[in-house]
Amino acid sequence: MSGSLLAGKRAVVTGGSGVLGRALALALAEDGATVYLGARSLESARRALEAMQAGASVITRIKPLVFDVMDADSLKEAASRVEAEGGADILVNAAGGNRPEASTAPERDFFTLNLSAVEEVMNLNFTGTLRATQAFGAGMARRGQGCIINITSMAAVRPLTKVVGYSAAKAAVVNFTQWLAVHLAQTCGPGLRVNAIAPGFFLTEQNRYLMLREDGSLTERAQTILAHTPQNRFGTPEDLLSTLRYLVHPDSRFVTGVVIPVDGGFSAFGGV
Repeated sequence: MSGSLLAGKRAVVTGGSGVLGRALALALAEDGATVYLGARSLESARRALEAMQAGASVITRIKPLVFDVMDADSLKEAASRVEAEGGADILVNAAGGNRPEASTAPERDFFTLNLSAVEEVMNLNFTGTLRATQAFGAGMARRGQGCIINITSMAAVRPLTKVVGYSAAKAAVVNFTQWLAVHLAQTCGPGLRVNAIAPGFFLTEQNRYLMLREDGSLTERAQTILAHTPQNRFGTPEDLLSTLRYLVHPDSRFVTGVVIPVDGGFSAFGGV
């Protein structure tokens, strides 16, 4: 995409301090947008900016924006700041994650699962996406223009063993994406679109406990994942960028309500 195609556009990326959020934010900035990098603290936003490999002209287009997607008041304050500067044209809901306590394990079966941990995972992934969309999407709705992209997961499309809370939460994000795409098209017009990206298996801070042993070798689960991924590798953050750019591109104006897998063929593979 041209480095000036998104010039004049403003994008908010929730979960911007995470591995995937950083990559998505940087791509939008490289394409000319002013990007508000959402993080829970100014320090985590600064660390994310330091980790980005980009020229000074790109980095200056990325602004830290402190809020918590599980805190309605902080979201309201952050959205007010963005609206005062013209309002968001693009919202990427990348905040999410998992907790070991919300997953089954040999020492933690389904019937003794910590429901507080499951609720926290649901709140972070689904309710957090809904809240952020309400906060930053309200201005889009008033203007009748905007592009919302939710980050869901392959766990939503093909429920995975162990991660009961995370799978349910990301499945809710898929349903919400489709529902909201219809609702906004019917109530706000065709200029406001909602889509989702469903990453396959990427190594992140949230899933390392399931994928890597202490010595860095692959767990049995990780080996099984690769055996069922035709490309036989984990994804990298850069693998998501072309799909992001496709969805925010003005030529995608007739694309809404879709969930695009970026998974190395995992969802297409039947196991034989």
